[in-house]
Amino acid sequence: MVAENGRARFEAEVDQNEFLPAGGRTVDAILTVTATGGTTTGGTTAGGRIAQIIIVDVSGSMAAPATKLAEAKKATATAVDTMPDGTPFAVIAGNGTAAMVYPRERGTVVADARTRAEARAAVHQLWANGGTAIGRWLDLANAVFAGTRAEIKHAILLTDGENQHESREQLERVLAACDGKFICDARGVGHGWVAEELRLISSALLGTADGLESPSELAASFTAMTRAAQGKSTADVALRLWTPANSVVRSVKQVFPRVEDLTGRRTEVSARIGEYPTGAWGAESRDYHITVDVEPDAVGEEILAGRVSLVAGGQVLTERLILAKWTDDTARSTRINRRVAHYTGQAELATAIQEGLRARDAGDEETATAKLGRAVRLATESGHTDTAKLLARVVDVEDARTGTVRLKRRAADENVEIINVRSTKTVRVQRQRED
Repeated sequence: MVAENGRARFEAEVDQNEFLPAGGRTVDAILTVTATGGTTTGGTTAGGRIAQIIIVDVSGSMAAPATKLAEAKKATATAVDTMPDGTPFAVIAGNGTAAMVYPRERGTVVADARTRAEARAAVHQLWANGGTAIGRWLDLANAVFAGTRAEIKHAILLTDGENQHESREQLERVLAACDGKFICDARGVGHGWVAEELRLISSALLGTADGLESPSELAASFTAMTRAAQGKSTADVALRLWTPANSVVRSVKQVFPRVEDLTGRRTEVSARIGEYPTGAWGAESRDYHITVDVEPDAVGEEILAGRVSLVAGGQVLTERLILAKWTDDTARSTRINRRVAHYTGQAELATAIQEGLRARDAGDEETATAKLGRAVRLATESGHTDTAKLLARVVDVEDARTGTVRLKRRAADENVEIINVRSTKTVRVQRQRED
């Protein structure tokens, strides 16, 4: 199905074992959604449908070492130069407060040769001082975005430190106010940033979170995020799920390219229909794991356990059915769909890493060793080689197949946070026709 006004073409496929044993209730399905085509031009200017804001941490710690702020300035200038003519953009500096860098007044300017040069000059004047209050940075970005009519609004947020100068509750209130207003990709650099804070931000604002090994990676990272945002062509896409009477939606999770639990973000459309936000889409593919409990029926009966679609602007972009059939054939009802099994393991991997690192920070070496050992085993079994390599930075692996590990006595702080923030990234198992 093709949407109008330059939107992408959306196609979906469902993988599941629809057979349930007599009395069985739980239906699992993997929905693969692929968007292709689409354009990012529109309005009177080439970039006018997409607005971008870059938020740069200028707290005092960015001066230690000085290369952090220098590389952040370079990365910001590079990102500005990457934006097509006509893109509304702004740059914000954040420490214990938030301030406009360019333009000086609250708002955006349209990218062209003059405004890019002025932005580079303004960014060059930045210097580091003060603390860190990320909620204030996002609050200002939200106010700036409110002044633009762009269809897709994207922010890049860079920090090198913990959000020390406001409470978790203050940050969560700001995130709630920003929910649905713009997308935010959050990045950490240096030694002091906190993975859980970046994941909190990216999860609430439907972006991505990651950490950088070195400040020298900032320019390439900013460029990639800017270009990825320019590739978005369909805004505010929601996953809509219809389920039958007396059923219960247990969970709706994105499971590729990263694990993101959407269950608690349901918006009721009616008693039997709910929508879950997925953000903006370009040419890309994502997988979702949907679990529904249905009322059991007689052996031999078949029901529609769910109708799932992607919608944007009131238009259905694609739609697929989730089925349930009751059987007394044990071979059929006990077969586990390999994609369901794979992504269940990926979610367990993310949880094991996060719980293991949390226990390590708390000084609980026994729990940390057990959880991180399980993570090593799951990463090895699922072919998650990048995660396995990262885990080897915090544990000595004696036997990856059994998850036998020993905690390293010394592990760089940034290694721990990078492993943590990347714990939700997944690898895909290819679809294949079930027998």
